[in-house]
Amino acid sequence: MTKLTKNRKAVIGKIQPDKVYTLEEAASLVKGITTTKFDASVDIDVRLGVDPRKANQMVRGVTTLPHGTGKVIRVLAMVTPDKEEEAKAAGADYVGLDEYVDKIKGGWTDVDIIITMPSCMAKVGQLGRILGPRGLMPNPKSGTVTMEIGKAVEDVKKGKIDFKVDKFGIIHASVGKVSFEPAKIYDNAKELIQTIIKLKPTAAKGTYVKSIYLSSTMSPGIQVDAKSVE
Repeated sequence: MTKLTKNRKAVIGKIQPDKVYTLEEAASLVKGITTTKFDASVDIDVRLGVDPRKANQMVRGVTTLPHGTGKVIRVLAMVTPDKEEEAKAAGADYVGLDEYVDKIKGGWTDVDIIITMPSCMAKVGQLGRILGPRGLMPNPKSGTVTMEIGKAVEDVKKGKIDFKVDKFGIIHASVGKVSFEPAKIYDNAKELIQTIIKLKPTAAKGTYVKSIYLSSTMSPGIQVDAKSVE
């Protein structure tokens, strides 16, 4: 049996067993149970009463966190020459098309988001086997295949995230950093949860939001009362 460290014991002591916290309480508590030396991410896990194997119960969407994710998002805009300046002005870190198709085919994927245009999808689509498994493939549903390149880049830089329920019916997402004030963690988490609630499939029966847990990198999870977010 693994021996608990002094820090781990202190952390566990701050969480009351079997207690379900309000989102506001959890947003404050998550800062106090984080012992990492780096600025840990604050993550949320929302378990839904859906069957993701059925197309009419798939939950997927996008939302813009009011205070951003706290992460530096590296954006690649794969666009035609006439859109390059628009992408650069909006803050894209890398801009181009053919040269990046070749770089990615060569194994380069050092970006977080790829934004492109419908007319470029024939070339970008060739990279599906590389980008798909890494979650980098642009998709119209997430707003990363669009003619409004500048707006798409700005939205991502400001904190726009896309989320999708996994095969177990759980949505995982990052809603900030431990260095954020509790109010900002609360606002970001509330925005995401309320967006998920709005996306409830009509085919979903019974309890939709089954459980919510807030945690930071390597910390225990804090159970959140779903009613505190409605």
